Amino acid sequence: MIAVGSDHGGLALKQAVYELLQRRNLECKDYGTNSSESVDYPDFGAKVARVVSRGEADAGILICGTGIGMSIVANKFPGVRAALVHDEFTAQMAREHNNANILVMGGRVLSIEQGLKLVEIWLDSEFAGGRHQNRLAKITAVEQHL
Repeated sequence: MIAVGSDHGGLALKQAVYELLQRRNLECKDYGTNSSESVDYPDFGAKVARVVSRGEADAGILICGTGIGMSIVANKFPGVRAALVHDEFTAQMAREHNNANILVMGGRVLSIEQGLKLVEIWLDSEFAGGRHQNRLAKITAVEQHL
């Protein structure tokens, strides 16, 4: 299951992403917001990151105005590797090298078309493993010693 969330700044892109996931027949759940009223991004970022961290969701997608706030919040949760992406290369590398389990984007930085393309690339890319797995193990070790 893919958990999806946004604040008001990412609402339009989140709605388009959710529709894309449904068209691809992927199980997904919307954790809000569902209004253009101003809300606090940490509330929605934490909802998605929490279910990914607990293993209740396989992955997540978070969107705020720039993506910066959501990525900061999400990366506070154990086992979460949230990657803020801006272009096709970073979307691919987020999965191939970092095995990012949460994709983060800026709804005020990307057009809906650009954002959907990045989601497609992230979904269709596979973790390369190998030396990258060793690096992820080091990240996990850091997490466990905080």
